[in-house]
Amino acid sequence: MASVLIALGGNVGDVRATFGKAIANICGMAQAALLARSSDYLTPPWGEEQQPRFVNACIEIETDLDPHALLFVLHKVEQKFGRQREKEQRWGPRTLDLDLIAYDDVALDKPELTLPHPRLFERAFVLVPLAEIAPDRLIAGRRVSEALAEVSTADIERLPDEDPDRTGA
Repeated sequence: MASVLIALGGNVGDVRATFGKAIANICGMAQAALLARSSDYLTPPWGEEQQPRFVNACIEIETDLDPHALLFVLHKVEQKFGRQREKEQRWGPRTLDLDLIAYDDVALDKPELTLPHPRLFERAFVLVPLAEIAPDRLIAGRRVSEALAEVSTADIERLPDEDPDRTGA
């Protein structure tokens, strides 16, 4: 079983409800166990700044799928929630963005998949929730908590936990 870190983001629709359903889909389709889930964070847009703020979170799962098969699952889950990668603006608005951040200690540099995620250490919107669930995890020789200390976390707000009585159905 591989320990995998996945970042979730979105700024269109009820993103927090989408996250709950997407995580269930990821675990089901990847036959994965959910080991940890961060809080949700409200974050400024990155890249294309003229759009609504994003909600971001991270999860840790355990799966037997190889990285490419897992990436396929993540893209299928994105599609299920309305994302069309081929038709969207780069870094633009989206219902759901799933990024494979790290897969055990695997290092890959292929056109379709780079591990660990090549822009991880630039992105506070990933590092903040990641540090909540895996502060001591080493990724490419760097501890998540130490990488977080090197980026600005301005305008990133932890959202209150959702009402436990709210259904995701």
